[in-house]
Amino acid sequence: MTAYPLALPPGNPLITLTHPKNSLWIIELHNGQDSRLTHELINDGLKPALNAVEKEWRESWRIHMKDQKANKGEGKGALIIVGRRDQDKFFSNGLDFANSQKDPNFFQLTFDPLLERILTFPIPTIAAINGHCFAGGFMLSMACDYRVMTDGSSRRAWLSMNEVHFGAPWPISFAGIVRSKFGNDPMKRKMALEGHRFTPQEALEVGIVDYVVNGNTAAVLARAEQLGDQWSGNAQGGVWGSIKSELYRDVLETIHKDARPRNPLHEDAAAKARL
Repeated sequence: MTAYPLALPPGNPLITLTHPKNSLWIIELHNGQDSRLTHELINDGLKPALNAVEKEWRESWRIHMKDQKANKGEGKGALIIVGRRDQDKFFSNGLDFANSQKDPNFFQLTFDPLLERILTFPIPTIAAINGHCFAGGFMLSMACDYRVMTDGSSRRAWLSMNEVHFGAPWPISFAGIVRSKFGNDPMKRKMALEGHRFTPQEALEVGIVDYVVNGNTAAVLARAEQLGDQWSGNAQGGVWGSIKSELYRDVLETIHKDARPRNPLHEDAAAKARL
């Protein structure tokens, strides 16, 4: 049984996992003030936290399946990912771009597997966007099933895939997710090629976010919890993740592609990380 709160990685916590009720888990990102998605945060924070959530939910689901009438409260589940809870400025400011560029396998071995894991996670996932949500942080939120965002009334908040402004090419995983989640070509152009900063209201109108909330981080998190309560029961059937695997099959096949030329130095770097 996991002891909560679980701060990861041990010794240098960048995320904290809590379990406030039987059917809800919350991952708080807190790498500095803007929660950059670094190698360490992803590999030693988010991925182990997702493992802990899935393990505990599956234990509850097995209890439910043994006797669904007697254990009707078991097997429910929802996961919220929120930016640092003691501020209202950032959900995530994106990747640690400089260091990710130094790793030729960053997307193939670190970030893309994270996106795939969240896209196919077996319980509902909700991004509680409590501030600016840029680039890789925006992509992390889009991998979730639902997005709840601050309305930006007390502090400005934008969503932006702004790579075009600082010369960062999109990995094929980003393009795959955007193609799958958004069918409107002018909107995709605005997002990808113009690097538009969507206000919360604009994001709601075009379907990037599902709900906009007036208030601070606590208010955004409270609405996300309501959404989790609303849909956590759909995890009891045990097929939430498998349905998503089919729904996003094209995205997953895209993520699994490696469009790079074969390079022995890249392969050796991957082997060094693995071994």
